[in-house]
Amino acid sequence: MEAIATQSGGGKAPAHLWIVGLLSLLWNAFGCFDYAMTNMRVPAYVAQLPADMIDYIDAFPFWAIIAWGVGVGGGLLGALGLLGRSVWAGYAFAFSVLGLALTTFYQLSGTLPASMSTPGNWGMTAVIWILALAQLFYALRMRAKGVLR
Repeated sequence: MEAIATQSGGGKAPAHLWIVGLLSLLWNAFGCFDYAMTNMRVPAYVAQLPADMIDYIDAFPFWAIIAWGVGVGGGLLGALGLLGRSVWAGYAFAFSVLGLALTTFYQLSGTLPASMSTPGNWGMTAVIWILALAQLFYALRMRAKGVLR
């Protein structure tokens, strides 16, 4: 793929930056949407969740709610940073991984409800971890190559 010229910094950004940035934006925007809809208890959204999951989320301590928000919000800011070719993208993704780590710690330190103790749930958790780390390492690599300024 040919590099695409940008107005930011006057250099050329590789086409994969825009592809990764857009996919990252979509992924992380959904995470923020889920966080907002769940925590605002939008009836049509939470109706699809099992009752034991809602009870579990209602029991979250304040720090776990904040960690979840930092995780999804950091990812969204990181994606926007990639698209804006900002060196701050890596820092935002690092905060996203920190939020994910704290949220995962909370989940592993207690008893999950039956609806969250499924192979599908653990598989999704693994996918979230893989994508969060991949986005962080991608941003750090783009920064090291001088693509992010």
